[in-house]
Amino acid sequence: MKRSLLLGYQWLTGMSDTATGILLCVAPMFTLQLMGVRASDENGPYVSYIGAFVLAVGLSCLYGAYVVAGGSRLERLEVVWLLTALSRAAVAIYVGKSVLTGTLEPAWLTVAGFDGLCALIQCVGLQRRWIANAD
Repeated sequence: MKRSLLLGYQWLTGMSDTATGILLCVAPMFTLQLMGVRASDENGPYVSYIGAFVLAVGLSCLYGAYVVAGGSRLERLEVVWLLTALSRAAVAIYVGKSVLTGTLEPAWLTVAGFDGLCALIQCVGLQRRWIANAD
């Protein structure tokens, strides 16, 4: 895989999750409204807590961008991909199940879809050694 493509992927996932995480922490109800999701104000603290998790995943991805841009020690990016893929897969499974059972609104499928796609890309990439063979 091209190093520039790795860098672009890390920036995209890192910035989207970091920005979403910050917004969920600072303005949880507004952020859910932007996502097209309804929630009561009493859920705000829980949504902010989830925001801290999303922020951590985003910052991990941005660290991966830093690793790629630095051009050395790409095995560190493999660890980032493994750990964030596990987190994303867990989120995708939970959210997908919750939408299917009616616990969460269908608007949450965008979260399950994005996290599931990222987990799939990273798992395939790790199996095919995209990072180790980056040029």
